[in-house]
Amino acid sequence: MRVSEIFEKRATLSFEVFPPKTDAGMEKLCGEGGVLEKLYTLHPDYISCTYGAGGTNVGKNLEVLEKIQKDGKCTPVTHFTCIGNTKQSIKEQLQNYLDHGINHMLALRGDLPFGWTGTGGDLHYATELVKFVRQEFGDKFTIAVSGSPEGHIACRSLEADISFLKQKQDNGADYIMTQLCWDMDQFRYWLDAIRAAGIWLPVDVGIMPILDQAATINMALSRNACVMPRALCELISKHWIFPNPFEKEPFDAAAEQKKADFKEAGIEYTINQIDEYRACGIDGIHLYALNKYDDVARIVKESGLVDLI
Repeated sequence: MRVSEIFEKRATLSFEVFPPKTDAGMEKLCGEGGVLEKLYTLHPDYISCTYGAGGTNVGKNLEVLEKIQKDGKCTPVTHFTCIGNTKQSIKEQLQNYLDHGINHMLALRGDLPFGWTGTGGDLHYATELVKFVRQEFGDKFTIAVSGSPEGHIACRSLEADISFLKQKQDNGADYIMTQLCWDMDQFRYWLDAIRAAGIWLPVDVGIMPILDQAATINMALSRNACVMPRALCELISKHWIFPNPFEKEPFDAAAEQKKADFKEAGIEYTINQIDEYRACGIDGIHLYALNKYDDVARIVKESGLVDLI
C-alpha cells in the first residue's frame, strides 16, 4: 500500500535515517540486529533516508533503502534533490530507484553546499522537480514535498512560501513532510493558512528528538532559522555546559551529568510536543531517528504512538 493511501485510513508513524559514512556505521544501521531491524519493531509505515549536500553519499543512500525494501517491513522513501543534477541524470537516478523497487521520494531543492549560490543543475526549485518527475514518470512515484511552517529561510515571505507549496500540490505532490518547527503557535497558524490557501495534502510532521544541546542549537540555526521557544531555551540554559556545548573538551566538571539531565528533559519535551501536534489533527509523525533506537523507542512508547506492551 502506498503511503498516500495509508493517510486516507489513519495517521502514520515514520522515521528518518541517514546513510553512514563508514562501514562500521553501515553495519550498525543495516547489519543483522542493527538499528533498522530494531526500528521495524515499532511498526513504522515508512522509513526515509537522506543523502548529503550536493548529492554526496548517494550510493550509501541506495544501499540503506534497498535493505529496507528487501526486508519488506515498511516502505522505503528516498530524499532527492535538484543539487548538481541535469534532467538526464535525474531520469537515470530515479529509474535506478524504481529498478530497485523504491517508488517513494521526498522532492527537494536541497541545502546548497558551502560556497554554492545555486543548484548547479537544470532544475532550481522543488516545484520544478515535482513537475518534471510527474511528466517523466507519471504516477510511478509517490511524491512527498517539504513544508516550512515558519517559512523557508530563502523565501521572501511566509505567504510566498505557502504559494509555492500550493504550486507543488498543483504539480502533482501527494503529501507534505514538514521541516522542523518547535513554535506551536506558528505551526497552528501555518496549518490554518495552508488550508485556507486550498492546500489539502496530508501533513506529516517532522520532529527531531531533543537529545543533545549542540545538535539542537545547530539544527535550529545552521539551516532552518527555527524559533526556539522560551521553554526550550530554558532547558538549554539550565543544563548549559561551560564554556559551550560545542566544545569537545569542556572544562565543566559536571558536563557528563548535565548531558544526561538534558537528554532526560529533552525527551520529555519531545513527547509533550508530539501531544500538541496530534491535538492539531495532523496526519502523521515523522521522527528523525538520528540512526538511534533506544531513545526513539522510548519516545514512541511514552507518547502513545504505538503500544509496545
